[in-house]
Amino acid sequence: MPSSNSHAAQASHEAGVKSARSQTASARNQTNTDFRNLISDAEELLRVTANYSGEALSAARAKFEEHLEQAKDSMSEAGSIAAEKYREAAKTTDRYVHDNPWQAIGIAAAVGILIGFLANRR
Repeated sequence: MPSSNSHAAQASHEAGVKSARSQTASARNQTNTDFRNLISDAEELLRVTANYSGEALSAARAKFEEHLEQAKDSMSEAGSIAAEKYREAAKTTDRYVHDNPWQAIGIAAAVGILIGFLANRR
């Protein structure tokens, strides 16, 4: 009979995975928004440079550069979030395996048997 600790560890693991997915989706959405803004600003810059020079061109370039920096920061932040969530998931999995070694062995054996079965079917 599984202990309440194993249920708590499994619930914690599932919550961590759900949180990681949510934060990854949020970061991906923000990155997509930043790149759409970047493209829009690039198109505006091209339109402005075709008809104007001087102050309008400088303002469009400054806006373009600002959005480019935002996109770069967003990509860096998304990578950092993903790496942190990966580390958290790895720690949670490690704790779960240490708390439930026989369950982990059973799951690994079942996966191995399934892979062997699928490989032999070819």
